[in-house]
Amino acid sequence: MKKLVTTFLFVLNLYVLFGQNTSPEIQQVVTGFINSIKNQKGNKPGYKIAFPLERRYPIPPIYNEQEFIKRYHEIFDDSLINLIVHSDPQKDWSVMGWRGIMFLNGLVWLEEDGTLRAVTDQSKFERDEWVKLVSIEKKGLYKSINKFKQPICVFETMKYRIRIDDLGNSNYRYVSWPLNSRMSDKPELVLENGEYVPEGSGGNHSYKFKSGDYMYECSIIVMGQDDSPPARLTIYKGDKPIVSQDAKMITM
Repeated sequence: MKKLVTTFLFVLNLYVLFGQNTSPEIQQVVTGFINSIKNQKGNKPGYKIAFPLERRYPIPPIYNEQEFIKRYHEIFDDSLINLIVHSDPQKDWSVMGWRGIMFLNGLVWLEEDGTLRAVTDQSKFERDEWVKLVSIEKKGLYKSINKFKQPICVFETMKYRIRIDDLGNSNYRYVSWPLNSRMSDKPELVLENGEYVPEGSGGNHSYKFKSGDYMYECSIIVMGQDDSPPARLTIYKGDKPIVSQDAKMITM
């Protein structure tokens, strides 16, 4: 899922508007994380991690500590490690209110207790892996939908499998199939000229697609309640919602 990239597109403006000086307590938390990175070398991390740790779709998320250790150097390459190890806890890390602690312009996010929440930086390994996986994915799609700039996400409701792609120039495409179909099958519905809509400063966002009197809204829920689904499909006829289905994200 490309939730990871869209989640933090807003961080630079937030840094300017809301960034706060780090208190001595937060500096201590950050220093602990820096020292753990300095000493980790791919072994058991000395900090908690909020799993799943999302990666740029279609790179699969990391679901547990064992997998994190195995893929550690795919995420924390020498360049990112060097930035963190030589960072200044007071100058390079900012408290962003309830969003947590941000490193530089959002390369790494911590919760205020030092839990690693997100790494938005992408190593050379992951950049190369992303290109390879996107190429594989395109070959497995129905021929009329295998051209796009980059994939955004795939999610499933109780009835549909839905794919959103960025076609370039702020043009998003919605493609859906019944759950018993494959993405190599002819889609049931294809809508283009979709709109990306940010929702507040927490990273939640949606994609909206119009088809005559109908509007299809795909909500990606980054910050929600404990029981909030990762995504939701709502279909409107005029201003009236006629379908609302929770959804789960799918990693291909």
